[in-house]
Amino acid sequence: MAPTNLYWMQAGGCGGDTMSFLGGERPDIATLIKGAGINLLWHPSLSNISAPEQRGLLDSLDTGGTPLDVLVVEGSVVRGPAGTGMFDARGGRPRKDLVVALARRAHHVIALGTCASFGGFGVASEIDATGLQFTRAERGGLLGESFRSGSGLPVLNLAGCPCHHDVLGGTLMALQAGVELALDEFQRPLDWYGTMVHQGCTRNEYHEYLVEEEAFGEKGCLFFHMGCQGPLTGGPCNKHLWNQRSSKTRVGVPCFGCTSPEFPADSPFFATRNIEGIPLALPKGVKRAHYMAYKAMAAAAAPERLKTRSTEV
Repeated sequence: MAPTNLYWMQAGGCGGDTMSFLGGERPDIATLIKGAGINLLWHPSLSNISAPEQRGLLDSLDTGGTPLDVLVVEGSVVRGPAGTGMFDARGGRPRKDLVVALARRAHHVIALGTCASFGGFGVASEIDATGLQFTRAERGGLLGESFRSGSGLPVLNLAGCPCHHDVLGGTLMALQAGVELALDEFQRPLDWYGTMVHQGCTRNEYHEYLVEEEAFGEKGCLFFHMGCQGPLTGGPCNKHLWNQRSSKTRVGVPCFGCTSPEFPADSPFFATRNIEGIPLALPKGVKRAHYMAYKAMAAAAAPERLKTRSTEV
């Protein structure tokens, strides 16, 4: 099998997705790259080629002289000021133009992280950030709604702040093996984004019986008062644990909904918007009338061990 040429571009972001990738353990990144048959043409943290060599590589990719199998873009695309993209330029050329040129040559295009997928932190600012094919939940982005890579697929959005390294690793292995990835409405692979962060949360039972918390350091559910987005957000965080053992909710921190197109939200992270104690945003697919009736009964039926936060069965 021919090696897969992969070019990794750092755009307008913090590099957190690279840090996540470097933390991969099963397999580690060296084993992953070798096992997936990846020829890493360039990575901003791992590559060690001279500036003239980098320019020559980009020219060869731009003209099609060097095949580009996978383009990975990390960070949002900066369009400011006034649509010029000159807030983020390389050698006098806006990086956004380089992204477009390489995307047109690539067999697969991956938007790594929520900023690359949906624009993230810089959308409502003077840098005028966007994702590759979405701006928040609106289709279009930099490349346009109709964009398709050489494979016929749209941009693959691997959302997260950062994206879990297992999601990127699994996606690369699937592409190399020719496995078809089913996508959701935001072009995220369903294998990782088809379940709610809430599923697998160790605080689930507290949620079901409306045993809630109003301060950090307690054991109850964080959805009703503490701003947890777990029941609203599709993501792998309680399916693929960080460091093979943890997630935000498992250590008592609310899910921020970082895989969502609307991340970061305008509302505070640690408060749940509500009317008379009823959350404005309900778990995905739940009708408000059904929710209110069910939760009233559930609270009345809560086992004493949950009310007292006892670990005894």
